[in-house]
Amino acid sequence: MSVLYLQSDHTLLLDSDHPNAEAARFSIAPFAELLKTPGPLHHYQLTALSLWNAAAAGLSAADIIRTLEQFAQDMVPSETRALIEKHVGNYGRVWIEDADDDCLALCSHDVALLHKLTNYPTIKLLLNQKRDEHTWLFSAMYRGALKQALLELEQPADDRAAYREGNALAVALRDERVHLRDYQREAIHRVKQSGSGVVVLPCGAGKTLVGIGMIAAEQTNTLILAPGITSARQWAKELVEKTTLRDGDIGEYSGERKQVRPVTIATYQMLTHALQSVTRQSRTRDLSIFALNDWGLIIYDEVHLLPAPVFRLAAAIQTTKRLGLTATLVREDHREGDVFALIGPTRYQAGWKVLERAGWIAEAKCHEVRVELEHDARLAYVQARRPQQARIAGENSDKLPVVQQLVEQHQSDRVLVIGQYLHQLRHIADALHAPFIFGAMPNDERNKLYDQFRRGEIRLLVVSKVANYAVDLPDANVAIQVSGTFGSRQEEAQRLGRILRRKSNGAQANFYSVVTQDTVEQEYAARRQRFLIEQGYEYKIMTGAK
Repeated sequence: MSVLYLQSDHTLLLDSDHPNAEAARFSIAPFAELLKTPGPLHHYQLTALSLWNAAAAGLSAADIIRTLEQFAQDMVPSETRALIEKHVGNYGRVWIEDADDDCLALCSHDVALLHKLTNYPTIKLLLNQKRDEHTWLFSAMYRGALKQALLELEQPADDRAAYREGNALAVALRDERVHLRDYQREAIHRVKQSGSGVVVLPCGAGKTLVGIGMIAAEQTNTLILAPGITSARQWAKELVEKTTLRDGDIGEYSGERKQVRPVTIATYQMLTHALQSVTRQSRTRDLSIFALNDWGLIIYDEVHLLPAPVFRLAAAIQTTKRLGLTATLVREDHREGDVFALIGPTRYQAGWKVLERAGWIAEAKCHEVRVELEHDARLAYVQARRPQQARIAGENSDKLPVVQQLVEQHQSDRVLVIGQYLHQLRHIADALHAPFIFGAMPNDERNKLYDQFRRGEIRLLVVSKVANYAVDLPDANVAIQVSGTFGSRQEEAQRLGRILRRKSNGAQANFYSVVTQDTVEQEYAARRQRFLIEQGYEYKIMTGAK
């Protein structure tokens, strides 16, 4: 009996109960995307983007077909074979290389294809002149825009053009404090070798250290773009602790400070605000950061959060080497293709369960705890529109006794209660007599509570979605999620990631998602869990906290 069933519509059905399910899951992960998990049959989809990433990583169409036939023990349908050969074959049929006089060249061995592409209006506008039947010249400033246009036509370009060096920066890792793991070294090597790309590692697996190692490898002035001020300052702290850089070498460019130094850390929020600024003077000042220090490397932390307006900037700075760091490339706006075109293909990816088995991240158990909706709330729910239904289900007051029971059950652990709705979280914090961290809280107060949690002076924190990203709480080993942002897969992954840092005592991590049953929240929970199930996690369904 096969573990994998191949459908003519390019979907793959994985039998999760089969003894070879885990091996099959990890083998198809580089080129297939999980769609849904109705019962034991997990539905995967071959997509253009998943196949382009596989091609960029060096997989051939024959490699992919061989893997499918190995686990399906059957011939790949002709339609699916054709799709694989088409998209894998399309990657790199056109490429970009250096030319003369601040120009780049769009090239192809396929004369007919190049003729067809260069006659599309979106591409024709970006080109200067035809050099020969295999080559068109274009201005280097259109490098990113051209890659985006080609991707739209399902002809992703292999960008072979050189990158500028940037100002030299003498920096080294502190050997006595930094011990790069094998997978971190491999990730750095692959991105350095290609010039740009994305590294996908689970939360707690040391993505920041990959970025720091890349700075040391490139020895150049670096701009780091972070999702928020907490993350930015965490980067600064890590750089001082783990490299020979000093405080004066590191600048923060945010709403509070405007420092441009050899390594400068800015926030996505600051860039988005600058792009949307109504005053030209403010916009010019804040966006000039990209031209102020001759950057040789730009690091996009949590690249899956890159705001849509910032893609325009990314398209304009393609001559600078780029590193994207993320735990998941899932974007709820479906702009993963822009990350591929403008930041780069996925150069290295490590499975969550693979690193768990190797002991690099904590072993985690996931639980979905289902709670009923009491009568009056149920009446309000059935009369409400869908967005309001989600809120009624999310703020279900009957979740509190469950949370209290779980906290009591884990009283010797380090526990985070995390959610979406501030009123609900304040009520829970009051009931638990626990500190509550939220977005409007001053950074000093927030950091003080985080420090107390790290030292073990506080064992329980209630946190809003500000803790979804880049909060370094290494000893947190229990997370209780009481509400979330609809069906966000990336949020589910990031929240589990808060507790995945390897524990000094080898403790297991437990992730609880408290869900109102028979409501839209249960439907959203299934969507939220999809990415983690793709990584090999399973959710144990519980009623109450038993």
